[in-house]
Order: sequence, then C-alpha cells, then structure tokens
Amino acid sequence: MIKYFDRKTKKYSIEQVAGDIYLKWIYSSPLGMKFLEIIVKKKIFSKLYGLFCNTKYSKKKIQPFIRNFNISMDEYDINYNDFKCFNDFFSRPLKKNARHINIDKGILISPADGKLMAYDHIDLDKIVQIKGFTYSLSDLINNSIDSMKFKNGTCLIFRLCPTDYHRFHFVDWGICEPFNKIKGDYYSVNPISLENISNVFCRNKREWSIFHSYSFGDILYVEIGATCVGSIIQTYCPGKNVSKGDEKGYFKFGGSTVILFFEENKITVDKDIIFQTKNGFETKVLMGEKIGNKI
Repeated sequence: MIKYFDRKTKKYSIEQVAGDIYLKWIYSSPLGMKFLEIIVKKKIFSKLYGLFCNTKYSKKKIQPFIRNFNISMDEYDINYNDFKCFNDFFSRPLKKNARHINIDKGILISPADGKLMAYDHIDLDKIVQIKGFTYSLSDLINNSIDSMKFKNGTCLIFRLCPTDYHRFHFVDWGICEPFNKIKGDYYSVNPISLENISNVFCRNKREWSIFHSYSFGDILYVEIGATCVGSIIQTYCPGKNVSKGDEKGYFKFGGSTVILFFEENKITVDKDIIFQTKNGFETKVLMGEKIGNKI
C-alpha cells in the first residue's frame, strides 16, 4: 500500500498500482527475487516488452488501462482509438494549456506529473533513496567533478507511475548541455522495489544533463529508466535556449523517475512538501505547478 499526500484535497490517498500483486511477489518473496535477478532486471526483458508495446497488437491494452485506472482523456487531443500502439498512448502529449505553468521568474515549478519527495542540505555521499537506503551522487552520474557543485544543495525526486503523464519539462528559461547515457539494469522504481533493493537509482539505466537555468543556477537533471521502460527519449536541442515549461523529453512504457539537483542556497522548497517528506510521504504534483521559490 502506497500512501501519498494530495495537495489539492489536503488529504492522504492510496495509490492504485499497476501490477501491484506482481510487484509484491517479485520484490518480497525468495522465488520472486530470483526471477528478478535472472530475468526481470535484464535489458532484454524490458526491450522485448517495449517492442511489443510498439506493435499494433498492444493497442488492445489501451482501453482497459484507461478504464481500470480512471485516466481522464479530456487533457489530450487524441482519442484513444486513434493511437497506433500502447507506447503512443503511454507517451501521449497534453493539450495546449492543459497544465497551468507559473511563469513568475522567482517561482520553481514541477517538471513533471508524479509523486515528489524533497531533501535539502544534502550529503553527496548519503542521498536518500528511501528510509534506510542511501546512495552517492558521484555514483549516480559517474562523475565526481560535476557532482561536487551540488554539495549541501537540494534534491527533488519525482516518481512517475505508469498511470501518469510521462513527459518531463524544463523548470526555467536557460540552456541545457548535451545528455550523458549510463547503461544499467531495469529494476522497478516503485516504493516496493526501493524498500528492498539498495542503490536502485545507481543500478538502473539513466541519462543526465546540466541545465544552466537563468533563475536557479545550474540544475542537474537525471532521468532514470525502470522495468519495461523501452526508452528514455530526449526531445530538446542541446545548446539552444529553452523556455520555462518547454518539453525536455519523455519515457516509453513503465514507471520512471526524474531527479533534480540544485546548488546550495538557490531554492527553497514549499513547506508542505518538506513536511510530508520528513514524515515519509510523497506529495502529488502536476507539471507546471509551484513547488518552491528562488532564494
């Protein structure tokens, strides 16, 4: 059971998890863990499933998925019957103006829809994955030099579950450097996995880039793949000016994670998000909504 805080209702809700029974068996039983290590975490497993989700045969999964998880299609231009395959549906773009983007230069917005946990004054060698498990930033990006600039900074972890909008965006105006790819495994990023597997973020396939933000200094973007995530697709143009809210990229099928790192004394995160994180709860956020302020 995954309990999270909904900022709009000011109440706690229980997340409806796709493949809940499967995840619990895989990550909580001895036989499931063996199956995980031998097959599920391997690239070939996620690649084959990703290929299936690119075929017309996967289209029949779309309508039951929408129905079972109460996904509102009013936010999207295309009718579900017009998607060519499940991956087209999964990475669907929003209608224009479906999300309100706060364009105030002093306001930090969420780059994605998802569940957020926030940590300030981070120790680069003990960044929290989940209670009881930590990792180092240099291991996450395989770069000790670039990681040092975020010492004592802020870490924001956005978990995108399979039912979420799966595109991620820039939080400010600025210029983004080319992205770096790191090969890895394909563990789930669901809390069920994070509670049972150490260093998941450092083990999984991931991509990272430095965004030179005009308002918030340098921001490290890290996109992390997961079980059945066929691809991380970067759609931005490195070295070109981007605007606040512009798309940076998207994930194909699977739950995924976007992590942002900020330099020290650049931002403050909204108090309700920090409060929920300290009490062990994620906060539901939407792309474009305010989550903090410039210092």
